[in-house]
Amino acid sequence: MARRLGPLLIAVGTAVLWFSSRSTWVKAVSEDDKSGSATNEIVGSAWSLGLMASTLVLLTGVLAGIALRRIGRRIVAIVCALAAAAAAWSPINLLTSGADAERAQKILQGVFANENAVDSATISEWASVVSTEATTFGPIVAIFGAGLAFFGAVLLARNPGRDKVKASSKYDTPAARQEKLAEDLETSSDSGRVMWAALDNDIDPTDVGRK
Repeated sequence: MARRLGPLLIAVGTAVLWFSSRSTWVKAVSEDDKSGSATNEIVGSAWSLGLMASTLVLLTGVLAGIALRRIGRRIVAIVCALAAAAAAWSPINLLTSGADAERAQKILQGVFANENAVDSATISEWASVVSTEATTFGPIVAIFGAGLAFFGAVLLARNPGRDKVKASSKYDTPAARQEKLAEDLETSSDSGRVMWAALDNDIDPTDVGRK
């Protein structure tokens, strides 16, 4: 149960984090001598570059948590827990400390946003940010998503499940295969498949019925 629920919660948390990264985290008022004042919105992916990195780590962890074996799932779960904690740091810091005007100005002027952010507003080089306001919706959604992912990672780390054992593994040895063929000959002696398998293993199908 935990093995399935863990990756599911990580996946849901990752989706919530992605949604939060597209929403507005900061509103900044800028003053421009040519165009006047304007209110600009900064999305989560622009304000917190680490948010997208954590989201990618969690997305990879979801796939790995399903595909890997028991030890691998536990290691991936620990990595996902760290990534979820890292994703929660920026929105928590924003809500508790507020938005820094200098940082907002650099983002809006493209110092950080050009290569890493999407859907972010820009201002001219001579414009200046005079005030900032942190929104609550985007950061709170990010914290919620990070919490879901963290809880799912903890579940997966505590209960990574068991590795599946091949059903045919107990028949791998020649002695075990012969024993199984003997049982099949007794129960399905008229089966062509069983008879050919017996002959391939140097077992005379007619001898089984005499024992």
